[in-house]
Amino acid sequence: MFAVLKKEINSFFATPIGYLVIGLFLLLNGLFLWVFKGEFNVFDSGFASLEPFFTLAPWIFLFLIPAVTMKSFSEEIRQGTLELLLTKPISSWQLVLGKYLGALALIILALLPTLLYVVSIDTLSRTDSHVDLGVITGSYFGLLFLGGCYAAIGVFASILSPNQIVAFILAVFLCFISFFAFEALADLNLFSLGAFGPEDLGINEHYKSISRGIIDTRDLIYFFSFIFLFLALTKFNLDSKKSVS
Repeated sequence: MFAVLKKEINSFFATPIGYLVIGLFLLLNGLFLWVFKGEFNVFDSGFASLEPFFTLAPWIFLFLIPAVTMKSFSEEIRQGTLELLLTKPISSWQLVLGKYLGALALIILALLPTLLYVVSIDTLSRTDSHVDLGVITGSYFGLLFLGGCYAAIGVFASILSPNQIVAFILAVFLCFISFFAFEALADLNLFSLGAFGPEDLGINEHYKSISRGIIDTRDLIYFFSFIFLFLALTKFNLDSKKSVS
């Protein structure tokens, strides 16, 4: 697994894709938070808060993470190297986890420079009203879990097609549905399930919950189950290809 993980990380930075993804993530967030006027601009909000960042980042991740994961298996299938990988002494789970953790490592590297935003916000705030580090820590955990869910979807989408563009579009669609659709469905009030509603099936509800700074076991179970589901689906498709070959 670690050999696959190392290969994935090296492939990201052997080509411009790793630098491009991190650069675009930081550039887009920086422009919307500090330059462009609007609801995401920190100066326009009048509050020492990173809430605009944690609202904007999931939508940027919606496109950037599928761009990272689209080649995970698609490129292997297109080049015919997947069959070679399947003949090596490595299990399907190790191969899937190696690909997944490689994408997750790039997401973490993209998030690390944004810690400067915390320092900037704290510096800009008044001395008697420092930022709430508990909420910010929870929000970063939420963003990390969100990125993990998107990456699991992206890896799954990449094994369904040898075409990277198809894998990218499918991943964006599935990420959008998982993040937004269930909450939109709940707004229609078509279902009445008491304490449990359609929004509880979506990522956004649990992302907002953990972003309050409270680590709820229900949210953790949801995120880990979601990630496991899509990685298991990826393994199932990989085993199907192995049996065919």
